[in-house]
Order: sequence, then C-alpha cells, then structure tokens
Amino acid sequence: MNLFSNNNFRYMFFGRVVSNIGDSLYAVAAMWLVYDLGGSTFYTGLAGFLTVLPRIIQLLSGPLIDKISIRPLLINSQLIQCGLLLVIPLAYYFEFLTIALVLTMSPVIMMFNMLVYPAQMASLPDFVKNEDLTKANSYFTLAYQGIEVGCNAIAGVLIVIFGAVSIYLLDSALFLMGALLFSMIKIEKKPANKQEYWMRNSIINQFKTYQLELREGMKILISKRFSRLLFGMVVINLVGGATFVVLPSFSDYKGGAEIYGLLLMAQAFGSLSGALLTPYLNLEQFRMGKVYGVAFLLSGILWAAAVVMPWKWLIIVVYGIAWVPGGVTNILINTSLQKGVPKQLLGRVFSASFSLSGIAMPIGSLLGGSLGIIIGSFNVIFFSGITVFSVGLFWLADKTTSRLPAIKDIDEETFVNRTFKTHVN
Repeated sequence: MNLFSNNNFRYMFFGRVVSNIGDSLYAVAAMWLVYDLGGSTFYTGLAGFLTVLPRIIQLLSGPLIDKISIRPLLINSQLIQCGLLLVIPLAYYFEFLTIALVLTMSPVIMMFNMLVYPAQMASLPDFVKNEDLTKANSYFTLAYQGIEVGCNAIAGVLIVIFGAVSIYLLDSALFLMGALLFSMIKIEKKPANKQEYWMRNSIINQFKTYQLELREGMKILISKRFSRLLFGMVVINLVGGATFVVLPSFSDYKGGAEIYGLLLMAQAFGSLSGALLTPYLNLEQFRMGKVYGVAFLLSGILWAAAVVMPWKWLIIVVYGIAWVPGGVTNILINTSLQKGVPKQLLGRVFSASFSLSGIAMPIGSLLGGSLGIIIGSFNVIFFSGITVFSVGLFWLADKTTSRLPAIKDIDEETFVNRTFKTHVN
C-alpha cells in the first residue's frame, strides 16, 4: 500500500474509480436503452460500432499526450462528459428522446473518454518507480475492471427499477466528482520548450512532426516481432465486439436485463481476478508469446462452452472464468510497454496500442449485430469463442510469436533497440 502514500497516484486512482463507475453504468444503460428503443440486434450492433469508432481519436492523440499536461486533459474530459450525459435525460423529459439521438450521443461521449486512459498509463512512470509498475498497473486495473463487477451486477437491477435514462443522471454527477479529484493532482509543468511547442512552430512543421512521432509509436507495434501478436488481438477484439452487441438479445431470451447485468458482471469479475492474480503467478519468467497462446486457448474454450451450459448460473460462471486469461495478459502487456518503451514515446505507443488492438471492434459490432438477426445471438457467441481458441493455437504454433522475450528480460535494449537496430529518439 506504499503507492497510496503518493498523492498523485492516490488522486489518480480514486479519480479513476469514480469515473469508471460512471463508465460502467453508462455502458450497460446505453446498450440496453438502444435495444429497448430499437428492439433488434442490428441497432445494438450499430451502437457498438459507433461507440468504439472513437478509438481512431486514441490513435491520433498519442503525440499530443506526450506534449501537454495531463491534469487539464483529465479535468476537461470529465466535465465535458458530465454535460453531454445530461442531454438524454432532458430529451426524455421533454419527450423527444429517439434511438437516433442515443446513437448520435454515444460516440461523442466516448470520444472524450478515449483520451483519458492512454494519458493515465503514459504518465504513470513519472511518479511510480519501475519496480512498482506491475503493482501500480494491477491497482489501475482494479479501478478499471473491479468497479465493473459491482456496477454491472446492479446495473440490470437499476434499469428494471428506475429505467436506463435515470442512470445517465447518476453518471453525470460521477463525472463531475471525477473532475474534482483529478484537479487535486500536482504535476510539474512541461519545460518551456515543450509548453511553447504549438506556438513556436508553423502549422506545416507541426503536422510533419506529428506524423513523424505517430509513425514512431506505430513502428514499435507493427514490427515483425510483434505484428503477429497484434494481429491476433485484432481478431479477438473483432469477435469481442460481436459478442458484446448480441449479449442484450441473448440475455433477453434467458431472462432479461438482470441476466445482462450479471453476464457483464461476470466478465468484469473474471478480468479483475486475472489482473489481481498476475503479480502472484510469476508469469514474467515465461516467454510472452507462449503466455498469450495458452491464455487464449483456455479463454476460447470457456467462451464457447458458456452458452451451451444447461443452467443460467452456470452460463454466468463459465462466461466469467473465460475472461480471467484476458485480465492476466492485459497487465503483462502494459508492464512490458512501460519497461521497454522510452518515456518520451509512451503516450504515442499506448495510444497506437489501444487503437490498433481495438480497431476491429467497430467492424465486429456491425458484423455481430447483423449475424445476430440471421443465425441468432447464441451462435454468434459460440463461434466467437471458437475463433479466440484458434488465435491462441496460432500463437503457440507461430515461431516468431512463441520466441518473444520473457517479460522479466524486457528493457529498452531488448524491446525497442533490438527490434529496429537503432535508437528511437
């Protein structure tokens, strides 16, 4: 718990807790509201597509995150979301709430939220020692996924009792609280030469520099050594997007909004369990590619098996366990990036990582929503699990991926310089 004696880490952590409560409740409420208003998996698929589309903003935001102060970025993003969330309750009160309005607001709200996570992860090494990064990442994952466990569990009940629109009001208040907590963070100002970057350079030079820095972040991820791992994550996120948008329909068939909330709770609890177990599993001594391969072999089997379970409680339990391996690998890859990437590149690398790994989710959302109408939500989830299993098998069979270094051996020399045979400045 020594990390919590660090004021910046403490305010960042609890600000994250509050904002993630809002995120979790919003994700459940928005998807159920779309399904309720539209009555079809096509609309939930479209909602998933529009919601995940702002990941493009993450991809472009990396160089900016590396140059500006994180404090105003965190505060302003929370305040803007606070205001935008009030639009839906107002529309409901004045009786002009439509599915088109909900679909329009979702990507706008998420666009600002997409700036926050890479900024937090990139700033973490500034006030946490290298030896504490794995532990700090576990705490951040606790805030990110642990909150989802409780929120998803009660979100379905809250929807039944108060309605999805009421959750938007609660979310707005939570984002306001998050802004207040983030305002307590004290971070040294950027050096003058960085602060004045945008004022001293012409627009053309700024654009050229921005392109160069963006390419530097991309090069680390799409190199020959790591591209196969990234490709697999793209495929997994594609079927993850397909599964997410058909869950309301599957849950409605199995019992209603309560089942939907419990499935999302199980997913979050599984991810959280994996994240919290990671520091004690001693997986850093094993090669990264092999850890990923075994993890998603297990995940895929359980993912597909969940929907064929005979009882509702067993569906929820097995589906939750299927997400444990993902929680483990999330911690490991974040630690690897923070240990192996030079600090001046972390913002652009994390932004590129989140964007590229999740770039297929909008496509998966549209595909899943459309297939849900044709083959049913059950089959979409089942074949998604089979796909995840196949990716894990590919990683184990592929020599390049299976030979990736052990996480304990990763530093800037092994991760970046040996990859490109040169220093990235």
